[in-house]
Amino acid sequence: MNIGLAIKSIRKKLSITQYELAEKCDLSQTSLSQIETGVKRPSQRTISRVCTVLDIPESIIYIVAMQEVDVPASKKSVYDLVYPSIKSLALQMVSAEHIGLIGEVA
Repeated sequence: MNIGLAIKSIRKKLSITQYELAEKCDLSQTSLSQIETGVKRPSQRTISRVCTVLDIPESIIYIVAMQEVDVPASKKSVYDLVYPSIKSLALQMVSAEHIGLIGEVA
C-alpha cells in the first residue's frame, strides 16, 4: 500500500500544490513531500486530516493506495479483473469541485 502516492495522485488531480495541502493540514511542506515520496509514513491522524481537508472519505485514499503486492497470490486474478475499475471509480469521486473547499477548511 502506498498511501503517499495516493495522496499525491489525489492532490494533483485537484490541482493543489504541496504547500497548499500541507498548510491546510498543519504539516510542513517537507513533511508532506516525505510522505508523498514514501520517506515518511503518515500517521492515522495525518491521513484523517488530509481526507478532511480534501473532503474525501478515507476509503478513497486506501483504494487508490492499494498495490498488486498487497494482494495474496490466490486473489490476483480477481484483483486484475476488478481493481482497475474500482480505482477509476474512486478517482472519479474526487473532482475539481473540491478545490473550492480547500479554502474553507481551517
